[in-house]
Amino acid sequence: MRIVFMGTSEFAVPILKAILQSRHDVVGVVTQPDKPAGRGRRVRVSPVKHVAEEAGVSVYQPEKVRDREFIRLIEEIAPDAIVVAAYGQIIPPEILEIPKFGCINVHASLLPKYRGAAPVHYALFNGESRTGVTTMMMDPGLDTGPILLQREVDIHPEDNESSLEQRIAEVGAQLLLETLDGLEAGSVVPVPQDNSKATYAPTVKREECMVNWEENADKIVNRIRGCTPRPGAFALWRGSFLKIWQAFALPEEANVKSPGEVLRVDKRGIFVQSGKGAVCLVEVQPENRTRMHAADFARGYGIGPGSRLNWLDSSHRK
Repeated sequence: MRIVFMGTSEFAVPILKAILQSRHDVVGVVTQPDKPAGRGRRVRVSPVKHVAEEAGVSVYQPEKVRDREFIRLIEEIAPDAIVVAAYGQIIPPEILEIPKFGCINVHASLLPKYRGAAPVHYALFNGESRTGVTTMMMDPGLDTGPILLQREVDIHPEDNESSLEQRIAEVGAQLLLETLDGLEAGSVVPVPQDNSKATYAPTVKREECMVNWEENADKIVNRIRGCTPRPGAFALWRGSFLKIWQAFALPEEANVKSPGEVLRVDKRGIFVQSGKGAVCLVEVQPENRTRMHAADFARGYGIGPGSRLNWLDSSHRK
């Protein structure tokens, strides 16, 4: 097949690489425009653009895919199929109708569960033991098109958003190739989703990643896992943000202190009372500092039993 690939983030990279290494012909790659990022505001290109340029594939970066000029370009390219993976813009109906085999999306959940922009985050937030990846035929709705193929992916206790997303992407890359071959052979038939079972996973805002110590230990650690590394889980320490990179739960620990109070510090980290049980912070990052082991942070900042990591204090109330 002649394939136009549309993707931007790291999730899309294994999928694009798999197509490039297959018998299919990638005739164009569409990705988001280059944007300034970081303190120096240096222009940063997407991971997908790096891969496409290294492969010598033509790259297109429209500000808006709804622009008539871009739609005409896709019509001229006349791909057999368009593959979309974490692109970042809604694909208009005019483009969906162009390819012979349609527009195929690789989505990081077992649809109709976790439709939306953040399926991996929410699978971790909710303490799921498994999730998966779906290839679907795109329609004008939000992840509502008919399902083509699906595959389950186990969630490991040590997984965070980054590690789980990477594993889903690798499984999704092979599933996408099976999908393309099946569509071409007529052996893969779209199956409508059961909308009554749909759940949603909207974009996670930074404020949703602030730890609430009044919640139980498992829920807090799941929130940390789901927010790591993006947007980043954090607590408040003396009015400053303390980013939390790694933690584990002790759900059976007796509740002897108030939520947010430090119980003890040892070589494993900082043990903090939660609403039920306790949480051990293993790796943290003070504001404007580098990542460090939580025990080192405690020594350097004088944190011990009775210290408080308030999830919201008066200096941050609106």
